[in-house]
Amino acid sequence: MIRKYLTSHEHPLQSADLDICQRAFDALLIELDIAKDTEEAERVAAVIIELYQQGVHDEHQLLVLAGGARGKI
Repeated sequence: MIRKYLTSHEHPLQSADLDICQRAFDALLIELDIAKDTEEAERVAAVIIELYQQGVHDEHQLLVLAGGARGKI
């Protein structure tokens, strides 16, 4: 699902970048009890990608920030 939110005009993420985002996404869905095939999961994926592209490259920080943004997404 993470790959869905990448656009061609942005700097492409490498495989290692996607792995970090995917792990943060999977962990956050488990933590928040969100199913992967929901709109809420899509919003979480979009937030994680946005945070990563803004320079947050630590998996734990992505979890904390995306989880904190949950009420705003």
